[in-house]
Amino acid sequence: MSTSALHAIFKAYDIRGLIDGQITPDITKAIGAAYAEFVGVPTVVIARDMRESGVELSASFAAGVNSVGVDVIDIGLASTDLMYFASGRLDVPGAMFTASHNPAAYNGIKMCLSGARPIGEDTGLYTIRDAALEYLDGTRQFGSGGGTVREMSLLDEFANHVLGFVDWKAIKDLKIVADTANGMGGLVVPAVLGRLDVSLDILFGELDGTFPNHPADPIQPENLRDLQKRVMATGANIGLAFDGDADRVFLVDEKGQPVSGSTTTAMLAASILKKFPGSKVIYNLICSKSVPDVIRENGGEPIRTRVGHSFIKAVMAETGAVFGGEHSAHYYFRDNWRADSGLIAAVHILEMLAESGKKLSELRIPFERFAGSGEINTKVANPALVAERIEAVYASKAVSIDRLDGLTVDFGSWWFNLRASNTEPLLRLNLEAATEPECTARTAEVVSLIAGLASTKE
Repeated sequence: MSTSALHAIFKAYDIRGLIDGQITPDITKAIGAAYAEFVGVPTVVIARDMRESGVELSASFAAGVNSVGVDVIDIGLASTDLMYFASGRLDVPGAMFTASHNPAAYNGIKMCLSGARPIGEDTGLYTIRDAALEYLDGTRQFGSGGGTVREMSLLDEFANHVLGFVDWKAIKDLKIVADTANGMGGLVVPAVLGRLDVSLDILFGELDGTFPNHPADPIQPENLRDLQKRVMATGANIGLAFDGDADRVFLVDEKGQPVSGSTTTAMLAASILKKFPGSKVIYNLICSKSVPDVIRENGGEPIRTRVGHSFIKAVMAETGAVFGGEHSAHYYFRDNWRADSGLIAAVHILEMLAESGKKLSELRIPFERFAGSGEINTKVANPALVAERIEAVYASKAVSIDRLDGLTVDFGSWWFNLRASNTEPLLRLNLEAATEPECTARTAEVVSLIAGLASTKE
């Protein structure tokens, strides 16, 4: 296998690619052997989502792990947060076979160290890649092994763990619709929320990696339409939309209106700070300014960080933060081994709804203070150069400029962040302003500037 072909499937935080040629059983066997050598422990845990390709790919990965004498605990079908729970509960490294929200033609692997500690580009992922390449080109040989595979179910323990974050017996008299999009939410959502004294209506709960109803990508508004219709048709209190591996959750209020990841982060922060007053809370730099404001108002200490789970988990470990949130609807909990969980976030929100007696459309209002553009992607040949040119344009006008992650330019009443994609020639723009008209005008201004500067010769 060529170096470039293997490099193409190793991303910043995980492995992702097409099952037709990019990710094959031979490749996952090599990755399994390289992973086992890297983690250097006697046992690892593996899991897979509902994609049919995951059966063979995870088995070949296990064979690679076994080839270097390492045992495998196979927990079978699982959400990614269930795999993280297994890694934390058993204190062993873990590998999850999933392509999350990607279409059926894809699969991938999310890997962690023991205690659900992340493996990313700066923490060993590329070391594993380079060793796997040696197995594939024959410069490193598979061992005779001796490792074993045994199956284990942790679903009930996981449900107990999730509900332990809240006063779950107080969550009652709610009507909940959960759209699991034929993903792993169809397994874990009823296992957890089915224990509550609520009315639970699950849309597309059958596990089907071909995604026959709609893509398991709830960040795209069109994939929320079925949930919005069901919530309004049934008079539900809340809608929950899970992605393919169910580690993210998006909210829809009783009027069918989506709640942004930033608003959900702020709501979760307020709830968690009641339980852990004075704690540190992480938020990534494309979250709304509402988030740090809410954290401070609730007696917490906000800590701004880069986008991405490996960065957030590392900062949580360094600071002892109790919670971390991202605009993309990843929510991280200190007492969940700092791993993200859509279900833990969901039960916190349900607890807030039950305790407040308010509608979600009312509950969200104090947490929404600014107008946001959403993420706008623009194809440019040289993202870094365009960002430099935009920085030069605004340098004398801005209140502050920083390069923590991409380019963030703050003018006081409005701000924006530009980040280059890790995998494509794209610039990602997120902009926020004090009012909707200003947000619309400033977004048009920056998008136009990107287009103009991108067409200018170097």
